[in-house]
Amino acid sequence: MPSDKELLTSKKQNVNDHLANERTLLAWVRTAIGIMAFGFVVAKSSLFIKQLSLILGNHESANKSILNEFGYSGPIGILLVLAGALSLLFGLLRYRETGRQIDNNDFQNASHLLYILVVAILVLSAGLVAYLIIGT
Repeated sequence: MPSDKELLTSKKQNVNDHLANERTLLAWVRTAIGIMAFGFVVAKSSLFIKQLSLILGNHESANKSILNEFGYSGPIGILLVLAGALSLLFGLLRYRETGRQIDNNDFQNASHLLYILVVAILVLSAGLVAYLIIGT
């Protein structure tokens, strides 16, 4: 039978684990906000470029087609905002699962959500880099 001191130490460790889990969720939230903000900036840059083109008098290239009107920055920006939203969802799922595992005292590291998010952002980043290289 565990002593009172051991139970108190165990309870304190459980509280510390839950607080660390909450800090991790907040890190996920900050990451998601950053990714979504970057996606918003990328998407809105196409509107800025179109307006700049109209101001400078380049009406032909500004009105050629829908793709030229929005470029690839609009779709890439939207995908980045979606990636941010997915990272928020992944963070919440991971938070809930980790909290359950802490309560059951059977924590197991599972990084598959992290790998999915990293690969998705790498693909989007590669697309953005390719667009910036080809588009200039």
